[in-house]
Amino acid sequence: MFNFQRLIIGRPLKTEEAAHEKLPKWKALSIFSSDALSSVGYGPEQIIVTLAVPGMLIYGYFGYATIAVIALLAIVTLSYVQVARANPGGGGSYSIALQNLGETPALVAAASLIADYVLTVAVSVSSGTDALVSAFPALIGREMSINLLVLFGILTVFNLRGVRESSNVFVWPTYFFILGIVCLIGTGVYKAFTGIAPIVPAESLVRQQADWVVVVLALRAFANGCSSMTGIEAISNGVPMFKEPGVKNAIRTTYFMALILGLMIAGISFLFMHYHLLPEENVTMLSQLAEQVFGRGWAYYYIQITTMLILYLAANTAYNGLPPLLSIMARDSYVPRYLGEKGERLGYSKGILLLSLVSAALIFVFNGNVEHLISLYAIGVFLSFTIAQSSLVVKWRRERDTGWISRVALNSFGACVTGIVVLVIAITKFTHGAWIVLVFIPAMIYILKTIHSHYLTTANQLRVSPEDFVDHLEIHNPKNLVIVPISGITKVVAASIRYSKTLGGDVIALYVYTDEEERRKFEEKWNSLNLDIPLRVLYSPYRSIVQPVLGYVSELEMHKSLYHYITIVIPEFEPAKWWHRLLHNQTGWILRTLLILRENVIVSTLPYHFKK
Repeated sequence: MFNFQRLIIGRPLKTEEAAHEKLPKWKALSIFSSDALSSVGYGPEQIIVTLAVPGMLIYGYFGYATIAVIALLAIVTLSYVQVARANPGGGGSYSIALQNLGETPALVAAASLIADYVLTVAVSVSSGTDALVSAFPALIGREMSINLLVLFGILTVFNLRGVRESSNVFVWPTYFFILGIVCLIGTGVYKAFTGIAPIVPAESLVRQQADWVVVVLALRAFANGCSSMTGIEAISNGVPMFKEPGVKNAIRTTYFMALILGLMIAGISFLFMHYHLLPEENVTMLSQLAEQVFGRGWAYYYIQITTMLILYLAANTAYNGLPPLLSIMARDSYVPRYLGEKGERLGYSKGILLLSLVSAALIFVFNGNVEHLISLYAIGVFLSFTIAQSSLVVKWRRERDTGWISRVALNSFGACVTGIVVLVIAITKFTHGAWIVLVFIPAMIYILKTIHSHYLTTANQLRVSPEDFVDHLEIHNPKNLVIVPISGITKVVAASIRYSKTLGGDVIALYVYTDEEERRKFEEKWNSLNLDIPLRVLYSPYRSIVQPVLGYVSELEMHKSLYHYITIVIPEFEPAKWWHRLLHNQTGWILRTLLILRENVIVSTLPYHFKK
């Protein structure tokens, strides 16, 4: 088992090797931008899916929705550049909100980011499988198996191997995808402007007069298109993972990512309109576009394969974003502290495994349906955008350094715009699944606050003073009673009694019997050994071993003047083979589990190892 783990995960890394795990800009662009860049594989399509309503002429609103998405992308990019600059320690909107707005807004941002990252994995893996099935229809019906294989067999394993190794594996598909999309857009635009067909045909511009139904559909289309901005925040969450100067490199990477993404969205949306593409079952619109531009040749399959890879690897953005975020929240005592511990490969392995398990559950529940998952997607993203920008407004107004007025104006405008987007998404997509996120976020905040309260209470109870070391020991002269529950006279019992004598205090053996003849025989055998250990026997009319022992301990607890501490030494077999455990009862384990909950009761397990 150990050798298999080494084969899959790799050798442990020393803490001193952490510096070699940091990323240069060209690798960071691939690792942190794969989510945002991959959204061109489903973002523009989701706008058209909403607008392609039979009996309605609203396809012409597609261009306006796309322009609005690109404008919003510019606003969000400028805001997250400032988040990276103002918060070089990472943590994104959660950390900046905790510093400037307080606990509750920070936890709203944290819950939103958790929902965003989990959905990033679910949507990306499901979309990648859709692209694969579009190119190879023979795989239809096997989508769930492919999803889980990619999730656990590739993404989880390589991320457990560490940042450097995952970046070495995942960096090239991103650049292959960018190259493919650039060639697709360039070739498509060239054909559009040199061909005899209209650059934008009339059917792609037709739109009926706006009424409340059209407005709702247009707003819902815009909300779906906003899924193209998921992942923009990832760089600000991962500033510490960049090579020095970390902040400057993170900012440059953010600008470059936004530029590439904006050009891709614009180019693909233009070509969708040029060819007047419409949704088809089991065929993505990007697949349709590649077939229109290149035909079913090698270039088509290049686009499909690289799109599939980038969609799968987009999930890797979440693996580089959520575990570090959870580690910061663990430091602040809002999530279990073990999520802040680095594993053998210097990655947050427990956070990686948790993300994989929750994402797999989500894919299973929604059966890998991208349209349904997208409905849950954007609201958490834009809620965290809004909180981050509001936090920056407070920060700039408090510090009032050079240029603070222009920064306040930019972030205030951005917060208003993204806040409006949150309302649009919440209203137009409420019945399509947004209500789940609106329920999840308050529930998650309650859980995070409960965890924090537990850690505060624990810290208060564990806080030590000098009196805790001297009071009981020097004044009360405490006594200890050591109890050894036994079921027979064996080498295991002999070893347990020898150990018990080293603990100090009084030692007794405790035997539970179910009939008088059994008791008589056991006492005769015990007395024949001439041990200086008194034997206490308990009758069990209902044949239970556990309850009489618990009752005896409870009786002793009521006489605290006799003994201040009660130590239970539980002998336990350690079989030579794992399956041998199935051949023995688990009374010792049950006793240990129940007794450890008692105050002033100490439970010690003495293992006895059998030879093979």
